[in-house]
Amino acid sequence: MLTNKPPLLMNPISAAWNTVARFDDYETAQHAVDRLSDDGFPVGKLDIVGCDLRLIERVTGRMTKARAAGAGAVSGMWAGLLIGILLGLFTTGHTWLGAVAAGVAIGALWGAVFGFAAHAATRGQRDFSSVRGLSAARYDLIARDGSAERARTMLGQAGLLPTAP
Repeated sequence: MLTNKPPLLMNPISAAWNTVARFDDYETAQHAVDRLSDDGFPVGKLDIVGCDLRLIERVTGRMTKARAAGAGAVSGMWAGLLIGILLGLFTTGHTWLGAVAAGVAIGALWGAVFGFAAHAATRGQRDFSSVRGLSAARYDLIARDGSAERARTMLGQAGLLPTAP
């Protein structure tokens, strides 16, 4: 007698992600994928996944209204340079240089104004500048199909299999 039973459901994460290896740094994981590629493995089905992420914010200094205006002026100069070059395409002779210089000057002025105003609007809530980055404690090499065991074998033969997943 035939019955219509629903199919067994698999955990979609374990079905889709099979850990090939774990690496302590990104460069080693990248080297492993490169080696697999050189050996003919279909690397289009691999992912390098950073695990245990941490946000690192390095404070670079105090942000004053003058520094905010200066940073805004530099950003505005780049925008003004682009606009000046685009406007300069429609000019001839030495007026091209004048259009570029005017674009840079106007961009720097407006950038400084907006930088100053934006910092003043925070009213001292964030009086420092910083650079942010992400850092992972380890990197897992993941196969999105059933080829994890083959990749593990190939890395083991190449001497690149660090730890068991």
